[in-house]
Amino acid sequence: MLPDHSVFADEMPTEFLNHHDLNDLETNNNIETDKPQEACGVFGVLAAEGDVAKLVYFGLYALQHRGQESAGITVYDDRGITHTYKAMGLVSQIFNETILSEMKGALAIGHNRYSTTGSSKVCNAQPIVVTTRLGDFSLAHNGNLVNATELRGELSAQGHALESTTDSEGIAFAVGEAVEEGKDWQEAIVTALRRCHGAFSLVMAIPNAIVGARDAYGVRPLVIGKTPDGSYVLSSETCGLDIIGAEYVREVLPGELVIITMEKGIQSLQWEESKPKLCVFEMIYFARPDSVMHDESLYTYRLRIGRELAKENFVEADIVIGVPDSGIPAAIGFSRESGIPYGEALIKNRYVGRTFIQPTQAMRESGIRMKLNTLKDVLQGKRVIVIDDSIVRGTTSRKIVRALREAGATEVHMRISSPPVTHPCFYGIDTDSQDHLIASHNSVEAIAKQIEVDTLAYLSHDAMLTATQIDTTHFCTACFTGKYPIDVPDKLKRTKLMLENTAP
Repeated sequence: MLPDHSVFADEMPTEFLNHHDLNDLETNNNIETDKPQEACGVFGVLAAEGDVAKLVYFGLYALQHRGQESAGITVYDDRGITHTYKAMGLVSQIFNETILSEMKGALAIGHNRYSTTGSSKVCNAQPIVVTTRLGDFSLAHNGNLVNATELRGELSAQGHALESTTDSEGIAFAVGEAVEEGKDWQEAIVTALRRCHGAFSLVMAIPNAIVGARDAYGVRPLVIGKTPDGSYVLSSETCGLDIIGAEYVREVLPGELVIITMEKGIQSLQWEESKPKLCVFEMIYFARPDSVMHDESLYTYRLRIGRELAKENFVEADIVIGVPDSGIPAAIGFSRESGIPYGEALIKNRYVGRTFIQPTQAMRESGIRMKLNTLKDVLQGKRVIVIDDSIVRGTTSRKIVRALREAGATEVHMRISSPPVTHPCFYGIDTDSQDHLIASHNSVEAIAKQIEVDTLAYLSHDAMLTATQIDTTHFCTACFTGKYPIDVPDKLKRTKLMLENTAP
């Protein structure tokens, strides 16, 4: 069912392949990160007129923070035939003017990937395209299915030759199968969605429409926008709308399917009852601070949780600093509430993308400085409060603390604008197994000792949710509580819940 008109990185010149090392991607600069790894970014445009490849490119550029392993764009030409280009690497590395100018059409979708299900290889890059009797169907997926193995097994048993190792391909083939059984597009997509269990925000396309869908819980975000010329946009976040001058219309609701055409506009179907459980980490860390959720920027929410953190965990100090970039809004909020001056003392190298050159042993031992460097004159002789959004393993936190002390800080107090991460995510965030999560098997005091701070404190679960200023039951907080809103099969749980007693 796969079409033969996609272009993959393995068809590129050898020098491109060598640069991107397709089979063995390293994490950012070979420095172990202390954050959960982002989800994926999805984007789609149905244009009133003109070619849309560049619009999708810029949308993906704005969503680059959601996935840096691979990216791709699928365009439908005026005959409804798809043209796909996808490769490993960053959006700006993959696409250029020549490539985009050759992708002509008024309908396109795109995807940035961070692998959660499926390894980091070009065959797992998206969008995924399948050919059906009704034309080409394409899909870009943000999230993670908890029944991916079962779905793939069913499809394989029915004779489908799946080519990747992603759960996303299973969704696409399920749609294609339903179409081949005689269903129209809407019926086929709903049939496929009802076979899927887990988290999914999908941007899809058929020859005359872009299609958006979310799982019943709305774990991952998806919004609708419209440009002044009447073009429609689907995006993981509102920052993707802003970059191309589109106005926010509304979010795609949990359990909703929208089919958007130029003739009929937005057609909506509630395919499953809405049970909102947005991932609260989207609010705290994953989404960009300039993105809007619940009618305000996430920057504003992050200021509030910084204020709450100061109320709950004040300590005497001379300066408040944030770990760039995600800790900065909370640090400003903490400063405003506590009255302790805010300052910048950790400077981020903003041109760090992926590098495949190994640092020297001495550089590895120095730790964090490829990404962050200290301002010694700001820190010298100071009692410092450093604000970060989370601690996962504790490795990077310890490196930051050591760097601050080497720069002359006399005391280092760490404050975290979320509760301790004690459980892994199964819904599209790549977290470690539970035994690698420092807070799953250590007290706060023990963590403080390991990361070498004078004091450590976390934001409370109640304050984190109350600060959203909406119904506090509308969030998934499983990584803090172990209470998973979507049932996770025991077999899958055992892969990550190393410290839990799960049924055999």
